Amino acid sequence: MEDEHSLAQGVVSGLEREGFVVDWVDSGRLAETAVKADPPDIMVLDLGLGDMDGLDLLASIRQKKHRFPILILTARGEVDDKVKGLDAGADDYMAKPFDFLELCARLRVLERRLGTASTSTISISNVVLHINTHQVEVGGKDLDLPRREYMLLKCLMENQGRVVTRDQLESRLYHWGDEISSNALEVHVHHLRKKLPDAFIKTIRGLGYTVPNQ
Repeated sequence: MEDEHSLAQGVVSGLEREGFVVDWVDSGRLAETAVKADPPDIMVLDLGLGDMDGLDLLASIRQKKHRFPILILTARGEVDDKVKGLDAGADDYMAKPFDFLELCARLRVLERRLGTASTSTISISNVVLHINTHQVEVGGKDLDLPRREYMLLKCLMENQGRVVTRDQLESRLYHWGDEISSNALEVHVHHLRKKLPDAFIKTIRGLGYTVPNQ
C-alpha cells in the first residue's frame, strides 16, 4: 500500500518484471477489505496512507491473526519510527529513498520464510531453478520460459511432494480482477510439461498439481 501513486506504479511495474504478482490498493480501508477477502503472501506497506496511519493498519492485521510477512516502505526513517514499526509486527523496514534491488532482495528473503524455498536455488532431478535470476536449466541447458510458466514451475518446485490447488496456483499467476478462462491454467501446465522431463508434473485429479518427490 503506497501513498504516492507515481512511485507506487513504478514499484509495482518493477516488481512484476522481477516475477512477483502484485495487487496494489491506495488506502487502508481497501487494504483491510483485500486482506479479509484474500490474504497476500507478502505485503509492502506505506505508513502515510490517506485514510489511516499505516501502523494502525498493521496492528489491525496482526490482531486478526494474519501472519504473512509485512515489509514497511516509508519516508519515516528515524530509528524510533523503525522500532515502532517492527514492534507493531512488521518483519522488515525500509526508509525512502530506497534502492529497488535491495527491496527485491529483502522480499526474496521474506519469500523464503514462507516455508517454501529455503535457498535461492531449487534442484529437482535434472531441473534447476535459480530464484534470484529467474533462470531455469534442464539437463544443464538453459530453458527460456514465459513469465507465467516460470512462476507456475517455481510454485510447484517450492512445494515438491505437496499438492498445490488450482486456486493457489491461479493466485500466484494472476492479479485481482483478471479475466481467467476456464482452461487457462491447464494450457500453461500443458506447455510447461512439454519442456520438462516426462512425469515431472503430476495431475492430482480434482485437487491440483504436484511435483512428486523424485
